[in-house]
Amino acid sequence: MFQYAPMWGIALAFQDYSPFLGFWHSDWVGFEHFRTFILHEDFPILLRNTLGINFLNLLFFFPAPIALAIMLNELRSVKFKRFVQTTIYLPHFMSWVVIVGICYLILGQGEGIINKIISDYGGDKVDFLTNANRFWTMLTAQSIWKDAGYGTIIFLAALTGINPELYEAGQIDGANRWQKIRYITIPGIKSTIIVLLILRLGSLLSVGFEQVYLMTSAPVASVADVFDTYAYRVGVQQGNFSFATAAGLFKSVVGLVLVIGADRMAKKFGEEGVY
Repeated sequence: MFQYAPMWGIALAFQDYSPFLGFWHSDWVGFEHFRTFILHEDFPILLRNTLGINFLNLLFFFPAPIALAIMLNELRSVKFKRFVQTTIYLPHFMSWVVIVGICYLILGQGEGIINKIISDYGGDKVDFLTNANRFWTMLTAQSIWKDAGYGTIIFLAALTGINPELYEAGQIDGANRWQKIRYITIPGIKSTIIVLLILRLGSLLSVGFEQVYLMTSAPVASVADVFDTYAYRVGVQQGNFSFATAAGLFKSVVGLVLVIGADRMAKKFGEEGVY
């Protein structure tokens, strides 16, 4: 109902849609909006920013839930394990408005707690949030803090499917804890990791709109403008709904190609893939 039924709306990407004329009477323009979008002078910048942010997330955010799940799995105290799980799950249920607000309270250049401490000790304030060179790193760190804990749920479920006898056999063979993780735990969840990695590649051109929009300011605008914010600014705010739909459809098609390609590559290496 909520995913497939509204898909007829992608037809707006091929129209010069006017709310006054309606869907059935607006002029059809074919691939004109796609051509305009791809040939626009801002397209290379949008592509660079979107891929840069996503590659950092793929490099640092994606492995974070895996590492956390393995560490939680190694805890022996059930009470302490539940306490840690509850603690790291909580940020996921906060909105990005709250997360960004906390970042400004802690890292803000004017009233931020850390900069106040630095200035009290005679140091120079650091522009954590208004430095273009730190912007992508800041987004990645926020994503890890907010969602890495919640992402451990899938991997913890996968860890329960590993046969305990394998650990007992490793113990008899003299394997230490690190060797058990390397030769039993990680291979045991490898298929889950690959499936989630394939699905992650499908969103390689999608960046969390709300997070980027709230963190964007004039000093970091050159590295903060991504496909999502551009579609909102040029398409929605300026009333060009067909252009915004075309930008969204472009991302979806690229994501589909990446998922299919990654799935076929995984199958060539003997994995099950997504489908």
